[in-house]
Amino acid sequence: MQGKTAMAKKWYVVRVQTGRENKVREGLARRVKSSGLEERFGRIVVPTEKISQIREGKRSVREQKIYPGYIMVEMEMDDETWFLVRETPGLGDFIGTDQKPLPMQTHEVERLLGQETQAKEDAPQIKLDFKVGEMVKIKEGPFQNMDGRVDEIFPQKGLVQVQVAIFGRTTPVKLEYWKVEPI
Repeated sequence: MQGKTAMAKKWYVVRVQTGRENKVREGLARRVKSSGLEERFGRIVVPTEKISQIREGKRSVREQKIYPGYIMVEMEMDDETWFLVRETPGLGDFIGTDQKPLPMQTHEVERLLGQETQAKEDAPQIKLDFKVGEMVKIKEGPFQNMDGRVDEIFPQKGLVQVQVAIFGRTTPVKLEYWKVEPI
């Protein structure tokens, strides 16, 4: 390796088989280690976020891939590293133009890695399966079994504002998202 200067590592996006992102990431990491090229590779990431849902009255937290079918690879790009990635089972092409991989922009990397660390450190994000204007039925509380229309959604608080007809007038009612269900 004499005469070779170390290049700066950049982030690249690679297509992978959807649903196999973690297995492909592990396979690539094993190949990098066995080839002795660890110093030319950085992190290999499957960007995810935590989602909190309530189904059938039970709260569950799951990790969801932000971009299914893609992984991010931090690496020095040259023929040897490019070939190693391309020849890994389950990996497709790099994202780029005319057979030339394009590195990610710095702000894109920071945003995705910021979401990745937030997903691991913070409370899970609540996934609300409602849309403004959608009709819902209230499952619990003083308005139980009443129908209403979603007026506003507050994902940070886990609340849904529903317009309910009470005594012939529509009234806005804020409810926890798990107390309503789509009709």
